[in-house]
Amino acid sequence: MLKTINERRQAMAKKFLVALDKSSNSLRAVKFVADNINCAAQITLMSIVPDIAAACELRDPSEVHPLLKENIKDLCVIEEAKTAAMEGFLDEAKKALVNAGFPSENITVCLRRQQTDVAGDILMEAGEGGYDTIVAGRRGVSGVKQFMFGSVSSKIINHAENVSVIVVD
Repeated sequence: MLKTINERRQAMAKKFLVALDKSSNSLRAVKFVADNINCAAQITLMSIVPDIAAACELRDPSEVHPLLKENIKDLCVIEEAKTAAMEGFLDEAKKALVNAGFPSENITVCLRRQQTDVAGDILMEAGEGGYDTIVAGRRGVSGVKQFMFGSVSSKIINHAENVSVIVVD
């Protein structure tokens, strides 16, 4: 017997980690969740702040290379602006899900400083948070670049354990 769309949605996983990076592919991942996931699901919208932000916390002159010391203020201003922009992006993604019918209390926003690499941090959060599914957008890199360097979504697919992965194109 064919199941209705709502019956299929209810049969899907209940806890989703949506990895976002402010790209158009991230927007498609949010739209995918809004259009295909049961509104009763728990959703975490997550982004990783690059580890370059750690340099902004260096205060002792012995910790900073002289060439970097000249430009660290500019670097920190740029990183603060990027972080603020990502916070705004995560808020807009949450609003989009709320507008699609998800209760606000079912949506968590998580902006975390990079600890390993971006894919590793996403997988670490997925494991620690007990998520059923990771949703991520596919990066728009050429086949050669993806082969040489990989991508966050490729690394997630290749290293995910005990979690489903949906890569939205």
